[in-house]
Amino acid sequence: MLLLCHALAIAVVQIVIFSESWAFAKNINFYNVRPPLDPTPFPNSFKCFTCENAGDNYNCNRWAEDKWCPQNTQYCLTVHHFTSHGRSTSITKKCASRSECHFVGCHHSRDSEHTECRSCCEGMICNVELPTNHTNAVFAVMHAQRTSGSSAPTLYLPVLAWVFVLPLL
Repeated sequence: MLLLCHALAIAVVQIVIFSESWAFAKNINFYNVRPPLDPTPFPNSFKCFTCENAGDNYNCNRWAEDKWCPQNTQYCLTVHHFTSHGRSTSITKKCASRSECHFVGCHHSRDSEHTECRSCCEGMICNVELPTNHTNAVFAVMHAQRTSGSSAPTLYLPVLAWVFVLPLL
């Protein structure tokens, strides 16, 4: 019983803290806020995982350059080469223009017994996964809305805290 009361007290304190943070957010002087270290170079800019002929997806994503895509690109392209047994032979990921994304899908080469799957996606570092078949070797366009200065997620913090407290009751 003491443990339950202690957990409930902590949850109430967290809710009060989250609620007060939201109230004080109105008083922030946004003219003195420093820009991020790596500001976006142009409106609606994005980043993609980038690698050239990586041996596997983990190393491609792990060592991908963290650079903004050029302004003449709109999508992230992934090209995956693998054997008939499913072993990856090379992975290339990069920023791409619309014309580079016309030929998505998988193509099997009978000469070399290798398969190439290509996929394109729209959005910040959306090319995490590898295309391995016709189901995921697609041109995925999401049209995500980008907003700035929204405080909507902050409003939901007290509700989120209650979701974690209710099972304790």
